Amino acid sequence: MDVVKILSTDTIKALKFSDKEIDLTPWDLQYFSGTPNKKGLLYHHPVVSNQIQQLKHSLSSALEFFQPLAGRLKITDHKDDIISCSVICNNAGVLFTHASVENTCVADILKPTYVPSIIGSFFPFVGVKNYEGTSQPLLAVQVTELVDGIFIGCTFNHVVVDGNSIWHFINSWAEISRGSCHHQISKLPILDRWFPDGVQRPIQFPFTIEPHKNHSDGASSSPFDEEPNLSERIFHFSKEKILQMKSNINKQIDNTIKISSLQAILTHVWCSFVRSKQFDPQEETHNICLIGVGPRIVPPLPEGYFGNAIIGCITTMKAGDLLKEDGVCNGVSEMNKLIASHSNEKIKNHYKSWLKNPNIIKRSSKPKDNFLLISSSPRFDVYGNDFGWGKPMAVRSSNKLNGVVSVFAGIEEGSIDLQIRLPFNILEAMENDFSS
Repeated sequence: MDVVKILSTDTIKALKFSDKEIDLTPWDLQYFSGTPNKKGLLYHHPVVSNQIQQLKHSLSSALEFFQPLAGRLKITDHKDDIISCSVICNNAGVLFTHASVENTCVADILKPTYVPSIIGSFFPFVGVKNYEGTSQPLLAVQVTELVDGIFIGCTFNHVVVDGNSIWHFINSWAEISRGSCHHQISKLPILDRWFPDGVQRPIQFPFTIEPHKNHSDGASSSPFDEEPNLSERIFHFSKEKILQMKSNINKQIDNTIKISSLQAILTHVWCSFVRSKQFDPQEETHNICLIGVGPRIVPPLPEGYFGNAIIGCITTMKAGDLLKEDGVCNGVSEMNKLIASHSNEKIKNHYKSWLKNPNIIKRSSKPKDNFLLISSSPRFDVYGNDFGWGKPMAVRSSNKLNGVVSVFAGIEEGSIDLQIRLPFNILEAMENDFSS
């Protein structure tokens, strides 16, 4: 495997900052002990003079609007292992790493159906937990020069942002980088979090901080060392294939149910996963979709809400039921019904329930293998991120967790790409299943 060489590291700060302190919601705090969110873009454009400086300068300008990303977490101890957490916009800065690889080309990343392991080395911070954001940057950027292109890898502390906010920031950074004005963006972020009336802030919850570990600010040469037997594969669904899947389902289900294209794809993937794993028919399997709550609340969260506004929606079915002749239709109907049930009242009840019984998501290196976790969305603007040298060729994420399905818009209009992390033999069986 090609070796990533670190050329330089720098701390990028906003030229102006407010020193604002932002209390966090249950939607943020649920990721407190989890791992950062990593998203990257691949460009078929070699680095030219002043390009790195342009990225640094435009990043500094973007941070004036998105000040939490240049800040740090503040953890306050109360008593009996009870803590609270907030974000301080203290402009401590964002880590910016400039790196290179000598023998890796854009085609080496773009053409393989399996994501090459070197991708993990294009992102800063391996092994860092979100709660370490007290001392570690809440955003770290690595720009890696390839032979004929560049990869911009961003590592975001998940306590601070969800996928929607991540792409809001990247879209704005790209807009500033390619434009002539560094003091305007199309959509301003709303930094204040949403709290129902009567909620005491900052929210207190039980947690024991683990001993701090030192982490490299550079890239790791073994990004998947926690679960070496897992692979990642890109599954591409054309617009025509998606319409065919959706049409076949709609012919067989109650016409009062409105199935989305994404629900159709994800249920096909779920059934293929179950078939490929050869589960016992009585074993329960889970499809966990992260759904946005912003538009579902009354009144809805403001456009540009910057923070986490997602909750997990878990559809559970026995393996045997998914493998029946009408398994896909039953699965998609259950998923559709459950997602639709997340009304304003249900979401607010979920919020209040968390306050009474805080649930911090914990990541294990050896999780159960009976679920798929669906993250990201094809609605996010990935291919509009022109930093001044053209649109990206591809998007990639980096996640060590077994069963993660990252959903992205495909490069062709109406298509969808899924980046799925599972054991190699399961991914091979799923590919054969889709091809049959």
